[in-house]
Amino acid sequence: LVSPESSVSVSAHNAVVGLAKAPGSTGTWHKFSFGLHPSALQERLFVTEENIDGFLGTALCPSSCSQSALESQPLIEVLDVSEDRIQIRVE
Repeated sequence: LVSPESSVSVSAHNAVVGLAKAPGSTGTWHKFSFGLHPSALQERLFVTEENIDGFLGTALCPSSCSQSALESQPLIEVLDVSEDRIQIRVE
């Protein structure tokens, strides 16, 4: 993380933490953890195509699904992500 570019904004009903990657760091962030104490952190996933595929794969077909059911799963592609929407195509 880069300290000067990272920021925190707190209001009565919201808190926002802006994080900036160090110049040598590459790739997307897949998840983050937060909480009041290191022993009780909660994990959240960022919106990525891989995370959506994993979530929908689990939701649409639990671990007891057959191989044929897994092969018939829809193809899910993340087209666009912005602050106020996400666009996903399902085939």
